[in-house]
Amino acid sequence: MAAIRRLSWILCMLVFIVSMFAEFVAPAPYEKQFRELPNSPPTEAFILGTDELGRDRFSRLLYGSRVSLVLAPAAALISTLLAALVGGVAGYCGGMLERLAVRITDLFLSLPWLFLLLTLRALLPLNVSPWTSVTVTFALLGILGWPGPARVVRTQAGSLRNSEFVLQARASGQGGLRLIVMHLLPNLKPILMAQFLISVPVFILAEANLGLLGLGVSEPLPSWGNLLRDLESYSVVSAHPWLLAPLILLVATVACLQIGLGGKESSL
Repeated sequence: MAAIRRLSWILCMLVFIVSMFAEFVAPAPYEKQFRELPNSPPTEAFILGTDELGRDRFSRLLYGSRVSLVLAPAAALISTLLAALVGGVAGYCGGMLERLAVRITDLFLSLPWLFLLLTLRALLPLNVSPWTSVTVTFALLGILGWPGPARVVRTQAGSLRNSEFVLQARASGQGGLRLIVMHLLPNLKPILMAQFLISVPVFILAEANLGLLGLGVSEPLPSWGNLLRDLESYSVVSAHPWLLAPLILLVATVACLQIGLGGKESSL
């Protein structure tokens, strides 16, 4: 199993590195249109063909992978920081603050967060610029993704509240924010890291769902979500199987992340 996990991480890093250097690997810019060759099948020049606007699908896949693989961890970082703030403070302080945090967390967890995300994203204008849509999409993912990790962090922080090193720090005159930053958070680091790693593939799939519904990253900027919209018609996909490339890459990357995280979580 260890060898399989290492191979999974190697494949993930390979996809990440290639997508980071898309400008040097991609044969054309993602928005460039070859208008004389719309819907071209795979050729030597276009290994995945072109879309209905004549844009190189392979180039768009590379750039779209970069968008998803960079911004999903960014959204996971936002949700983890919010979880650390809410769960850590509530677990450490206890009392009324902890009970209030538990009620708010349970309220958010009781909501179908994907439908809540769809509702909030649908309320925003659809004609925003591509980079604005990227920022809004992944910011919403991060802001709405904190309750689950916060509950785990709160439980762990509560168990550390009366631990020996915390009591010793209090006896030495430390308290408040300094005690939380210097003593509590370092001991919560393994839990926070695990929650961050778990959130990354979840947010990748969430963005893909939004993109399928036309509520993710706006054109012409590609992402795995809007690239998957080409799969809406079974007859088109069956006649053009190379359209499955974004789906195959998405499934392979998420599967590799999950396999790799299996070993990481056990070590944490």
